[in-house]
Amino acid sequence: MKRTMRAMGILVLVLGLLSPLYGTGGKESSASAGTVNLVMGSWRADDVVQMNRLLAEYKKVKPNVTIQFRPTNPPDYNATLRLQLDGGTGPDLMYARSYAPGRELFNAGYFADCSDIPGVKQNFSAANLAPWQTPEGKLFAVPFAAVSHAVYYNKTIFQKEGLAIPQTWEDFLSLCETLAAKGYTPLANGVAEEWDILEVFYLGMLPNFVGGGTDRAAYESGVKKLNDANFVASFQAMADVAKYLPKGFESVTYNDSQALFNTQQAVMFMDGSWTAGVYKDAPFEWGLFAMPAPQGRPTLITFHPDMAITYNKATKYPKECQEFLAWLASPEGAAIASKALPVGFFPMINASITLDDPHANEFLALNQGKNTDARFVWPKFLDLYAPMNQAVIKVLKGEQTPQQAANDMETAAATMR
Repeated sequence: MKRTMRAMGILVLVLGLLSPLYGTGGKESSASAGTVNLVMGSWRADDVVQMNRLLAEYKKVKPNVTIQFRPTNPPDYNATLRLQLDGGTGPDLMYARSYAPGRELFNAGYFADCSDIPGVKQNFSAANLAPWQTPEGKLFAVPFAAVSHAVYYNKTIFQKEGLAIPQTWEDFLSLCETLAAKGYTPLANGVAEEWDILEVFYLGMLPNFVGGGTDRAAYESGVKKLNDANFVASFQAMADVAKYLPKGFESVTYNDSQALFNTQQAVMFMDGSWTAGVYKDAPFEWGLFAMPAPQGRPTLITFHPDMAITYNKATKYPKECQEFLAWLASPEGAAIASKALPVGFFPMINASITLDDPHANEFLALNQGKNTDARFVWPKFLDLYAPMNQAVIKVLKGEQTPQQAANDMETAAATMR
């Protein structure tokens, strides 16, 4: 009997030691009276330092609340988060993807309703709330940051060769031809990892050929077809730039592309704003320009609503989670967050925000006077992502004509309307 009681005592002790790590919902316990420990999940594994700085600032506002940032490897985030939520070990707070992926988790009962978070409806525009809103108008997350797309260019080489920023797509192709004739690799982009050539390059320039949000909605409804002349022209544009990509671009990874630009082996790189911090110590001057539209068309910018933050409907600490989100939704919180966010991630709040990094401000300046829109497939055509990705790559490799690629896109889109 004594041995049984002793064993039970040891078991209780062991469980007590384990409970902070493996408590309900995967949250660390709040052993001390009045203190709360929350866990925040994210796919931004590169942002640990920045987010810890942000969360430390929040702790000054709420000394009794500690939030631990626990990111997941980006490609694994969706699957890992779903497994955690299904198993009751999900984080208290978490990043929410825009449009369908985030809405799916809300509809499944995992994301909480954030519609009544103080400030969220007052401090964000309808356009910035829409990516995290259901058709019924419920908000399932608080907008956190957007990203932009543009062409990084080597100012030093441009100045040396007497080159100007192109104002039209035709100018851009002419610029690439001039660089190639001088022995330079014009563009650093490759296709080995596949996602970047679609998300960054093709979807970054697509509005210049097919139009912005209103036109996108017409394609989504079927009023316009994805194999019309404008869409075919967008695929033709990819075919036209193929010869200006690095030699062996089929094997060039995203990191390779960054390295090619950073070591001046390529003069330009169509990429996202999130990469700006990679080149902070570059041994040359660099800048940004908007990928220009064909002559006679307005240049548009892909300014994508990238991430929001929500809270777990099953958390033990809904009040503390709501308070944190209300702080993020306030001008004061957003101003602090803007200082802590990695370079190239932009607050979406309506308040005036001043950014310290000159290249971040350069990215934002590209938006002035231009219409912006999310990446084309995100709002309604996310199932088109994979076939469109493959179509872009096949066109670049010469395995499919622009017309064939556009026909395949319309065939696929027709099943999604």
